[in-house]
Amino acid sequence: MPSALHITLVVIAVCIVVAAIGVVGVRLHRRRVLAASLDKRRDDEVHYAFIINPSKPQAEARRAHIERFCQAKGLTQVQFIETQLDKDGRACALEALDNGADVVVAVGGDGTVRTVASAVSGTGHALGIVPIGTGNLFARNMGIPIDDIDAALTVATSHGSRLVDMGRAMLLDRPGEDHGHAFLIIAGMGFDAAMIDDTDPELKKNISWLAYFVGGVKNLFAPKYRGSVTITRADGSSHTTRELTFRTLMAGNCGQIPVFSLMPNASFDDGLLDFELIDTTGGILGWANLFGDVLHQTITGRAEQNPLSTNSTVDQIQGVSAEVVLEKPALAQVDGDMLGETAHIRFSVEHQSLIVRVPESAAADKTAQNAQANATAPFAEMTGTIRPIRD
Repeated sequence: MPSALHITLVVIAVCIVVAAIGVVGVRLHRRRVLAASLDKRRDDEVHYAFIINPSKPQAEARRAHIERFCQAKGLTQVQFIETQLDKDGRACALEALDNGADVVVAVGGDGTVRTVASAVSGTGHALGIVPIGTGNLFARNMGIPIDDIDAALTVATSHGSRLVDMGRAMLLDRPGEDHGHAFLIIAGMGFDAAMIDDTDPELKKNISWLAYFVGGVKNLFAPKYRGSVTITRADGSSHTTRELTFRTLMAGNCGQIPVFSLMPNASFDDGLLDFELIDTTGGILGWANLFGDVLHQTITGRAEQNPLSTNSTVDQIQGVSAEVVLEKPALAQVDGDMLGETAHIRFSVEHQSLIVRVPESAAADKTAQNAQANATAPFAEMTGTIRPIRD
């Protein structure tokens, strides 16, 4: 007779198998739906510029694949520009636009997408994305396939776009810096940035975004930050809170990361940023409570704390900008790219300034296509739709 323990183990094993089959089934269904929708898309035979980050392991193979794809599609106006140590995605995208590109495609991770988008934003030209990297968080939030290059290329080279917001982080204590740093996902300062700064790049290559947890453990007991925060709302009103003490402050354009929802209310096209101020007390207990808060809002889909939390605080508010003044400098980051230390920073949003080619364009499709259709002149000669180009 099988024991109760054996029966329990069998039941658990069956549940795991059923769950795994369910996950695979959902993925296969999504692939079929995506394939069906891509078959209906209309190719766009215009001038494409592919901005490639050559440091990515798959970069050379991806370029060859893109060349074959374009040849098969009959796309003849194609150029490739590689990023370099002294030439980031923004500089490459500006060069592409100067050369007459109609659509600029970022081939790389979130860093490449961020810097390319910085130049394309506000020009009326579309941004395409072919994900290469470990996180690809913006591509995930846009529904762009991250494990099917042909599907991603089909999205990038055919009609179907959305207008999305662009975030900017301006370091106000650097007199010589006259530009804002773009972000599409989340910018942050404090623990958030220190965690990213302490993440081993090689470990990140091996275990992807999970490597950030290792960087986080190194900073669990780092000193807190103290300062004032001024939030400006959509109606123009503002409120300043002084003598705040916190672990990290984040500004989110998209709130979804793998597995978790950091900011359930964040929307990439609402003209607002979601600001989140996090603090913990009581050592490990506080961090355990914070994890429970994140898990709670991931499950419920609501920006609220776990009612059982006692040693953590997660304050969330929406606005069009936030200005932070700290007593001592803290590390800052945008979409995982480090900006160094700052004691005075402003986060702001540019509403629907970026056209992104996506699988499901919904109601914003026509508006985005009209905006792109108006961008028929070379970049240097365009008027009316150009906004200040900043990184």
